[in-house]
Amino acid sequence: MVTSKATKERESESARQGGPRSTRGNWSNYAVIAVGLAVVCGAAAAVGHGVRAGRASVVDAPTNAVGTGSTKLELPVRPTVPVTLTVFEDPRSPQSKKFAQEYASTFSRLLASGQVQINYRLVTQSDAQYGGNGAKEAAAAAACAQDQGRFSAFMDQVWQHQPAPGNDALKDRELLTKLAKKAGKIEHDAFKLCVDRDERTGWVATSQSEYANAHLGDVPIIRLNGRTLPAPATQLTPAKLTGLVGKEARRVIAAAAP
Repeated sequence: MVTSKATKERESESARQGGPRSTRGNWSNYAVIAVGLAVVCGAAAAVGHGVRAGRASVVDAPTNAVGTGSTKLELPVRPTVPVTLTVFEDPRSPQSKKFAQEYASTFSRLLASGQVQINYRLVTQSDAQYGGNGAKEAAAAAACAQDQGRFSAFMDQVWQHQPAPGNDALKDRELLTKLAKKAGKIEHDAFKLCVDRDERTGWVATSQSEYANAHLGDVPIIRLNGRTLPAPATQLTPAKLTGLVGKEARRVIAAAAP
């Protein structure tokens, strides 16, 4: 009986001592887990930052972009037809704005005729000319609008609200978001995410680089089925362009005839 009682007393003492030690052990485990989670979350945040930083250099073409090379740098307004006009414009360029507004009705009539599709090439030479990055930001935002089929509507707003060339206001993403709202039928969250993540910045940079390497001259530039037309500012008129498009359409149709 004495032995049994002593044994029970030792077991009871062991249980009392084991209880606090077990609790301390659990808290130690919790602390290790918490530190581990903090490390994982910190690593995830660092990876996320790296991914966002890398997006600006990724050449990710917007929806329905087309082109002859490996990188699709042209934004079509209509399906493929016998005549393709490729129009180079700079969102910050006063000359591009004047051209876009002067030729808007002509382009609408040509598109309605079924003779032509128009592919737009956005370039950013004005940023180098005037300083800043407003042209790059506006071009990337226009490409984001293209993802929702609203490229032309968005660019109309850019032309209407284009600041003086020395004013780099188009770099303001809040302004670009407001222009997207004015353009209408652009889903705000998707557009803003595209802009904020720099999803089209690499695409714009590639477009500018290829344009500069081609030495095509100052914008605006029009190419008809790959052939550069006379400078719109001095040697071309809407009437002349309409005639050239009609002539080219007849040539292509005749060449395709059996």
